[in-house]
Amino acid sequence: MKKVFYYFFLFILFSCADEQNFDQFDDLSVVPTLATGIFYFESPEDVINQLPPGNFYNQTFTFEAFNEAFVSERVLDGTITYQLENTTSKELSLLVEFIDAADTVLDSESFTIQPQPAPSLERQIAYGNGDRSLDILRNTTRIRVTSENLGDNTSQSTVNEPRIILRSSAVFRIRLQ
Repeated sequence: MKKVFYYFFLFILFSCADEQNFDQFDDLSVVPTLATGIFYFESPEDVINQLPPGNFYNQTFTFEAFNEAFVSERVLDGTITYQLENTTSKELSLLVEFIDAADTVLDSESFTIQPQPAPSLERQIAYGNGDRSLDILRNTTRIRVTSENLGDNTSQSTVNEPRIILRSSAVFRIRLQ
């Protein structure tokens, strides 16, 4: 047993090991991608038909994604994706506006979609890295969605449960370290 211990001790004494560098943590870059939904809007055609042609929806949502300095200062870039489906018998327009605390419109995105059978529409808007400025999102406190019926209020789609649907989601890269 003494011989085994002796050889083990010699092995440890003469074995090779690299010097450890614990300062590598400072060089570590952690950049996760975060995905989230922003808003969802849906309106059945019978609700649209109850109003005269023109605006049928106007809603303002609070947007606090960048209120925390930790997030606002570390966001690198992002993409907002809009998905729009129209199974109604109406041509519709939608406007999404990004508004700051002083009630100034910082950015907007408008959509016009034909009546059913209109194809689904998907649009991606990039912020940061030479695209639209990240300051738009950093300074946005509210998002306003306005919808307008460009058709009439009497027609009815032949589709079961016709409706307009607007979805939005976002993907952001944020540097944590």
